[in-house]
This record gives sequence, C-alpha cells and structure tokens, in this order.
Amino acid sequence: MSSPTSGPDDDAFWRRPGPDAAPLGRPAQDQPATPESPSYPGPPHTDPPTASWRPPTIATPPPPRHMPAQDMDAIDEAEGSARTVTYGVGLVAGAVALILICLLCGRALL
Repeated sequence: MSSPTSGPDDDAFWRRPGPDAAPLGRPAQDQPATPESPSYPGPPHTDPPTASWRPPTIATPPPPRHMPAQDMDAIDEAEGSARTVTYGVGLVAGAVALILICLLCGRALL
C-alpha cells in the first residue's frame, strides 16, 4: 500500500489543515438544465358499466329465530356438579402422586 507522502511525518497528509491555511476553492458547478417534464394528462376515461352489471339479488332472508329461555337454576346446578367432579378428580390424582413420591423416596433411602 502506498501513501502520498513518505518520510518521518507520514500522517501529515491526513491531518486537518491549520486555521491560517488558504481555503480550498470549489470548482464552479454547472447548474444542470432541468428538462421540461411531460405533463400528465390524467387517467384514461372508462366507459360506464351496463345496466345489468350487478349480480342478481336474492330476496331478503327471514329474521333469526328467538333463542329458548335459559334455566339459570339448572345451569348453576350443572356448574356445581361439574366443580365437584373436577375437585374429586384432582384429589384422587394428588393422592396417587403423593403415594408414588413416598414409594420412590422410600426405595431411594433403603
């Protein structure tokens, strides 16, 4: 790799010029001539649609039926029995897990 200077002061080329240095003159820039842009005539005109362009419509459907009334007491009773079953299954699973842990710990100690 070659540098523009060689000698004891190789970094002089890369140093910032001093405050008393003459300013660098910039070359005169020619202003490019702006070409005349073509005018946009707008989107093309379309023909209006024919009178039968829409799909055929179907008669309006009947209104939805009414839902049957809910028996809140029966819903509460079903939720209570479901909660009881869930707690029962959880207790049985916990008891089985406790028994298995006790058996495994007992075998490890023996």
